[in-house]
Amino acid sequence: MSQRLIDAELMPIQMCEKLDDFMHKIQGLSEIMHIDLSSFQADHIALRINDAELAQLAHQEWLNQGKEISNAQINGRPIIVIEFTQPLKALGWSIECLELPYPAEGKLYPEQSWEHVEFVVPSAAQTAQEYLADLKQQFPEFAQQYDSLAERGVKTKLSSPKGEGERLNNPTFAFKRAGVCIKLHPHSLKAIVESERQ
Repeated sequence: MSQRLIDAELMPIQMCEKLDDFMHKIQGLSEIMHIDLSSFQADHIALRINDAELAQLAHQEWLNQGKEISNAQINGRPIIVIEFTQPLKALGWSIECLELPYPAEGKLYPEQSWEHVEFVVPSAAQTAQEYLADLKQQFPEFAQQYDSLAERGVKTKLSSPKGEGERLNNPTFAFKRAGVCIKLHPHSLKAIVESERQ
């Protein structure tokens, strides 16, 4: 057991104790967005760590909670995906995987902790713009107030991140407010990892 991780409050058991509180913030942000995510899959949760040695220690500790299903180089750093043996449960969601990016050079997160949750909102969209159009159709209230989100302190970002060898387009819509971030995409992380293997 790593004292450094305990001191940084990043041990898996400590992170699990913070989960309900974090998911309440996620739910609060989804309400501001007028996107009801209660019936959608909470695909994975991401942990942000600024220190490479701490990330390595956390990586080893989380392997006791599941198995590594991906270790991909994205934007020049490893991003680890661990599938939990027992999904993490919070507020009715069941979270299957942990995303643990090693720190990117020159980027510091204000807090080392949970950073975002990604939800699967299925769609046949191939591009980020198509996905946004699809989300607006699925969530009419979200569409109505989309243009005023910035006024409410919500930052939005559309992207189409792709790791080496991924076959599946997985456009992503991220929205962030007060240190909490939700990302929506059409395919699960497990499906993406599977597409790399094909």
